[in-house]
Amino acid sequence: MKPAFRDLAPDGPRVILRIDGHDMAMRDGANLAAEMLAAGIMPFRQTPVSGAPRGPFCMMGACFDCLVEIEGTTRQACLMEVTAGLDITLPKGRRDA
Repeated sequence: MKPAFRDLAPDGPRVILRIDGHDMAMRDGANLAAEMLAAGIMPFRQTPVSGAPRGPFCMMGACFDCLVEIEGTTRQACLMEVTAGLDITLPKGRRDA
C-alpha cells in the first residue's frame, strides 16, 4: 500500500537509523514523526489498555499518540529530529496493569 504522506524534499541528505530492527534512510534533521509517516510507518504504537492503534495526531507534543521507544526511553516522535544511528522500537500491544 502506498503511504498516505509524501516526502516534500526527496533529494535531501539522508542518514541511517533503525526502526524495529530495520535500517531506514531518513532526512537528517527532519521531524521524526513526519519522516516515519512519509515512510509508511503506521500505527506507531497500540494503547496499553485496549491495544487500539495510535499514530501522530497533533504533531506538537500535546496528545502523546506518537510515542516510540528510543534507545530504551519513551519519547514523542513529533518532538524529535532525525539523527544518524537512532535505534527506535515501536511499542506493541497491551500491557498488564
